[in-house]
Amino acid sequence: MKMKAVRYYAPLDIRYEEVNVKEPAEGEVIVKVEAALTCGTDVKTLRRGHPLLIKEVPSGFGHEFSGTIFKLGEGVEGFKVRDRVVAANSAPCGECFFCRRGEENLCENLYLLNGAYAQYITIPRLIVEKNLIKIPDNLSFKKAAFCEPLANVAHGIGRTPIKPGDTVGIVGIGPIGLMFARLAKLKGAKVIAMGRNPLKLKAAKDFAEADEIIDLKKYPDPKEIILGLTPEGRGLDVAVECVGLPEIWEQMFGLVRRGGTVHLFGGCSSGTTVNIDTRRIHYDEVNVVSVFHHTPKYFREALDLIASGRVDVEKLITKTMQMKYAKKALEMHQNGEAIKILLEN
Repeated sequence: MKMKAVRYYAPLDIRYEEVNVKEPAEGEVIVKVEAALTCGTDVKTLRRGHPLLIKEVPSGFGHEFSGTIFKLGEGVEGFKVRDRVVAANSAPCGECFFCRRGEENLCENLYLLNGAYAQYITIPRLIVEKNLIKIPDNLSFKKAAFCEPLANVAHGIGRTPIKPGDTVGIVGIGPIGLMFARLAKLKGAKVIAMGRNPLKLKAAKDFAEADEIIDLKKYPDPKEIILGLTPEGRGLDVAVECVGLPEIWEQMFGLVRRGGTVHLFGGCSSGTTVNIDTRRIHYDEVNVVSVFHHTPKYFREALDLIASGRVDVEKLITKTMQMKYAKKALEMHQNGEAIKILLEN
C-alpha cells in the first residue's frame, strides 16, 4: 500500500512524497493519521538533524499526532480497527537500570517514534503495549494530538514543589511554557508569564490564565518587576526556564527567594555550560530541578487533563494547514508566526 508522507533527507531538506506503508509486524498497528502538530523539536531537527530521532535517511518526520487504527498486526490485544487512539513518541523498555527504579524517562533503551507527518504511521510493539491509548469519542483528534507535549509538562509539574498560593514565574512562553503556566495555575499558584512574542503573550492570558504577563521586549531585565510581584519582594517560590539557553538558566537564580526552586526545563545544546553562584544554592537553599521527557504515567495524565477540559489545548492552535505544506508550517512555527499549527491530510 502506498501513502503520501513527509520525509527527512538532510538539514532543511524534507520532501512530501509517495512511499510504501510499512506492514505491521507482530504486535504492531497501523494508524491512519487524523491530526498532527508542529513542534519546536521538529523545527530544530529540520534545521540541524537529530541524533536520536533521525538515525538514517530518508526518515519519517513529525511525532505529535492522533488517529484511527487502520490495521492490526498479529497478537495485538485490546485494540480493534477504527479505534480512535493517540500514541506517544516513545516507550521505555521496562527492563534497564532506570526502568527498574521507576525512572522510565531515563530508559537506556528508549524507543523513539518519528513519522507522524504522513497519511499512515506504523506503531512499534513496545509503544502499542505501553503508550497507545484509546481516546474518548467526544474528544477531537486535534486536541488528543497534544498528549505528547503535555505529558512532558505534566511530568515537569509533577516533580516541581508548587503549593496553592505560591508565586511561579515562567520564562519562555512557547507551547511548553504556556502549558507549564496553565498547569501551575491548576495547582493554585499565582503565575507570572514572561515572553516576547505578542501572539504568545496573548495566549498567556487567554489559555494559561496567567495573573501577570511581562513583555520582555519592553523589559529585557525584568528582575525588579518580578521581585515586586512577590510577597515582601523576596522572590519567586518557583522559577521555570522554558527557553533552553545557558544565559537564561543563569538568570533564573536571581529571581527566586531563599528556599525557592529553579526548574531548568528548557534543554540547552550539548556541551554548553553555566556559571551559578554557589552561595545561592548552599546558603540560600535554592533547589534545582531539571526534568526530561515523559513516562507512561504522565502520558495518561495528559490525556485526562485534555479530555476533562482542564487544559483547553485547542486555544494553542494558530492555524490549520495541509500535510504537504509541513515545511512552510515549521518555518512559521520557527519565526513565531504560530504557536502550534495543525497538519491534516
